[in-house]
Amino acid sequence: MTTPGAIAATVKTMRIERLRALQFSGVERRLVGAGIAALFLAVTPQPPSAADWLGYEKLTREQVVTVLAKASSSAPASFYSKNLSNLDLSRIDFKGANLSAAVLNGSNLTSANLSRCNLTVSFAEGANLTNANLQGAMMFSMQLQGAILKGANLSGARFVGDLRRADLENAVLVKMDGAADMKNQSMGLMRANVVSANLRGADLSRSDFSRADFSFSDLSGANLAGTKLHGAEFSGTDLRRADLTGADLSGSKFIDTDFTGANLADTDFTAATFRGVRGLDKANTQGARGLGTLTR
Repeated sequence: MTTPGAIAATVKTMRIERLRALQFSGVERRLVGAGIAALFLAVTPQPPSAADWLGYEKLTREQVVTVLAKASSSAPASFYSKNLSNLDLSRIDFKGANLSAAVLNGSNLTSANLSRCNLTVSFAEGANLTNANLQGAMMFSMQLQGAILKGANLSGARFVGDLRRADLENAVLVKMDGAADMKNQSMGLMRANVVSANLRGADLSRSDFSRADFSFSDLSGANLAGTKLHGAEFSGTDLRRADLTGADLSGSKFIDTDFTGANLADTDFTAATFRGVRGLDKANTQGARGLGTLTR
């Protein structure tokens, strides 16, 4: 039987080979290749624990701080493929560091500054990122299952990865690019997986989450005004009192979705699929397109 350690070693080798082979390509073309590691782990019944990341040098908080002290804007710190799991990294300024393929599982990153950091193919499962600054961060194929991002600022970040069961209550995701990359789908649809997440009161306005999956998530009271959500999935999603003014929901799927008290003014539902939805009669649908007889 393959051990967790062997799996981790194989994954690391795959990451390095893919990243080196594509280092001359465009940013996302280069990163999607590296995403094979995350997909490999996704089909593994029991992913390796922090202690089993063989080949990933384990660092202490003191070592992290020392590396960052030597960094500058022209020469950011590199924690590529380092094991930073279960550390207290709260309030640390990472100064745009390279954290690609790093392991941050279970770490405390409360109020940490991760703005402009490269978090490509990194792991932060169960990490505490409450009030963390992730503005402009590259989060391509990042794994954040069960992470806490209450009040975190992800404005302008690029995200295609896993936010299942994550807590993003009151988080700021303004002008965030969470759309699926339709140019690189040789391995299947790589999109934002935001299933069973808490986004109560979160601000996702003017972002792009086209083809993202928000199934069974709580978006009650969230701000999605002007957001692109073309082809997104909202099965069992709570959209009560959400502001979707002027949002693009064309081609999206709504199954057992609750719209009670939502603001759907000027929202585009063209070619959207509806089944078992409720609350449309108690929502503001003035100027909304594509609802047909659903509101009559």
